Amino acid sequence: MKKFNSILLVFVFLSFSSCSSISNLNPLSLLTGNNWVLSSILGGGLDASKFTSGLPFLNFMDGGKLAGFAGCNNFSGNFEIDGASLNLDPGAMTKKACEGGGEDQFISLLSQAKNFKVAKDKLTLLDGAKELMSFIPQAK
Repeated sequence: MKKFNSILLVFVFLSFSSCSSISNLNPLSLLTGNNWVLSSILGGGLDASKFTSGLPFLNFMDGGKLAGFAGCNNFSGNFEIDGASLNLDPGAMTKKACEGGGEDQFISLLSQAKNFKVAKDKLTLLDGAKELMSFIPQAK
Protein backbone atom coordinates (compact mmCIF):
# COMPACT_ATOMS: atom_id res chain seq x y z
CA MET A 1 0.00 0.00 0.00
CA LYS A 2 2.88 2.39 0.82
CA LYS A 3 4.40 1.74 -2.60
CA PHE A 4 1.08 2.60 -4.31
CA ASN A 5 0.79 5.84 -2.30
CA SER A 6 4.35 6.79 -3.21
CA ILE A 7 3.72 6.18 -6.89
CA LEU A 8 0.48 8.15 -6.71
CA LEU A 9 2.26 11.04 -4.97
CA VAL A 10 4.97 11.12 -7.65
CA PHE A 11 2.34 11.04 -10.40
CA VAL A 12 0.40 13.93 -8.82
CA PHE A 13 3.60 15.97 -8.39
CA LEU A 14 4.61 15.42 -12.02
CA SER A 15 1.12 16.31 -13.22
CA PHE A 16 1.14 19.62 -11.40
CA SER A 17 4.72 20.49 -12.31
CA SER A 18 4.04 19.84 -16.02
CA CYS A 19 0.97 22.09 -15.88
CA SER A 20 2.97 24.95 -14.45
CA SER A 21 5.66 24.57 -17.09
CA ILE A 22 3.02 24.68 -19.84
CA SER A 23 1.51 27.86 -18.40
CA ASN A 24 4.96 29.47 -18.37
CA LEU A 25 5.59 28.89 -22.08
CA ASN A 26 6.30 31.99 -24.11
CA PRO A 27 3.30 32.56 -26.42
CA LEU A 28 5.62 33.99 -29.08
CA SER A 29 7.49 30.69 -29.27
CA LEU A 30 4.17 28.90 -29.88
CA LEU A 31 3.14 31.37 -32.59
CA THR A 32 6.34 31.37 -34.63
CA GLY A 33 7.46 28.42 -36.71
CA ASN A 34 3.98 27.46 -37.96
CA ASN A 35 1.72 28.35 -40.83
CA TRP A 36 -1.57 28.76 -38.95
CA VAL A 37 -4.42 27.68 -41.28
CA LEU A 38 -7.93 29.05 -40.74
CA SER A 39 -10.22 26.43 -39.17
CA SER A 40 -13.28 28.41 -37.98
CA ILE A 41 -14.90 31.84 -38.22
CA LEU A 42 -16.96 33.42 -35.45
CA GLY A 43 -16.97 30.19 -33.45
CA GLY A 44 -18.75 28.23 -36.18
CA GLY A 45 -17.90 26.06 -39.11
CA LEU A 46 -15.88 27.19 -42.09
CA ASP A 47 -17.45 27.63 -45.53
CA ALA A 48 -14.51 26.70 -47.76
CA SER A 49 -16.48 27.74 -50.88
CA LYS A 50 -15.85 31.37 -49.87
CA PHE A 51 -12.12 30.73 -50.33
CA THR A 52 -11.87 29.39 -53.88
CA SER A 53 -8.09 29.93 -54.07
CA GLY A 54 -7.36 28.14 -50.78
CA LEU A 55 -7.79 28.60 -47.06
CA PRO A 56 -6.24 31.67 -45.43
CA PHE A 57 -3.20 31.26 -43.21
CA LEU A 58 -0.98 33.35 -40.93
CA ASN A 59 2.76 33.07 -40.45
CA PHE A 60 4.24 34.87 -37.43
CA MET A 61 7.97 35.47 -37.88
CA ASP A 62 10.80 36.78 -35.74
CA GLY A 63 11.07 40.53 -35.35
CA GLY A 64 7.29 41.06 -35.27
CA LYS A 65 6.83 40.28 -38.96
CA LEU A 66 3.54 38.83 -40.17
CA ALA A 67 2.93 37.19 -43.53
CA GLY A 68 0.00 35.26 -44.83
CA PHE A 69 -2.61 34.45 -47.39
CA ALA A 70 -6.13 35.90 -47.12
CA GLY A 71 -7.87 33.43 -49.42
CA CYS A 72 -6.99 35.23 -52.64
CA ASN A 73 -4.15 37.65 -51.96
CA ASN A 74 -0.89 37.42 -50.05
CA PHE A 75 0.01 40.00 -47.42
CA SER A 76 3.07 41.08 -45.49
CA GLY A 77 2.86 43.21 -42.36
CA ASN A 78 3.59 43.29 -38.64
CA PHE A 79 2.28 42.09 -35.31
CA GLU A 80 2.76 43.15 -31.69
CA ILE A 81 2.16 41.15 -28.53
CA ASP A 82 1.80 42.65 -25.06
CA GLY A 83 0.82 39.92 -22.60
CA ALA A 84 -2.41 38.48 -24.03
CA SER A 85 -3.02 41.61 -26.14
CA LEU A 86 -2.39 41.37 -29.86
CA ASN A 87 -2.20 43.91 -32.65
CA LEU A 88 -2.18 42.57 -36.23
CA ASP A 89 -1.37 44.74 -39.23
CA PRO A 90 -1.61 42.83 -42.53
CA GLY A 91 0.29 45.68 -44.22
CA ALA A 92 0.88 45.40 -47.97
CA MET A 93 -1.38 43.09 -49.95
CA THR A 94 -1.37 41.86 -53.53
CA LYS A 95 -4.37 42.93 -55.64
CA LYS A 96 -5.61 39.80 -57.45
CA ALA A 97 -9.33 39.51 -58.13
CA CYS A 98 -10.86 36.24 -56.97
CA GLU A 99 -14.30 34.72 -56.55
CA GLY A 100 -15.86 34.13 -53.15
CA GLY A 101 -16.35 36.71 -50.41
CA GLY A 102 -14.27 35.14 -47.70
CA GLU A 103 -11.20 37.34 -48.06
CA ASP A 104 -12.99 40.57 -47.10
CA GLN A 105 -14.46 38.91 -43.99
CA PHE A 106 -11.08 37.43 -43.07
CA ILE A 107 -9.27 40.78 -43.30
CA SER A 108 -12.06 42.54 -41.39
CA LEU A 109 -11.93 40.00 -38.55
CA LEU A 110 -8.14 40.12 -38.54
CA SER A 111 -8.24 43.87 -37.89
CA GLN A 112 -10.72 43.34 -35.02
CA ALA A 113 -8.46 40.92 -33.12
CA LYS A 114 -7.41 42.43 -29.78
CA ASN A 115 -6.25 39.36 -27.88
CA PHE A 116 -5.50 35.68 -28.43
CA LYS A 117 -5.11 32.23 -26.95
CA VAL A 118 -2.50 29.86 -28.28
CA ALA A 119 -1.64 26.24 -27.64
CA LYS A 120 0.49 23.79 -29.55
CA ASP A 121 -2.40 22.80 -31.80
CA LYS A 122 -4.73 25.83 -31.87
CA LEU A 123 -4.58 29.61 -32.20
CA THR A 124 -7.71 31.60 -31.39
CA LEU A 125 -8.04 35.29 -32.23
CA LEU A 126 -10.45 37.16 -29.97
CA ASP A 127 -12.08 40.53 -29.51
CA GLY A 128 -12.42 40.44 -25.74
CA ALA A 129 -14.36 37.24 -25.05
CA LYS A 130 -15.76 37.01 -28.60
CA GLU A 131 -14.05 34.37 -30.73
CA LEU A 132 -13.29 35.82 -34.15
CA MET A 133 -11.29 33.05 -35.83
CA SER A 134 -9.36 29.94 -34.94
CA PHE A 135 -6.40 28.36 -36.71
CA ILE A 136 -4.58 25.05 -36.65
CA PRO A 137 -0.96 24.41 -37.61
CA GLN A 138 -0.52 23.42 -41.25
CA ALA A 139 0.33 19.75 -41.64
CA LYS A 140 3.96 19.36 -42.64
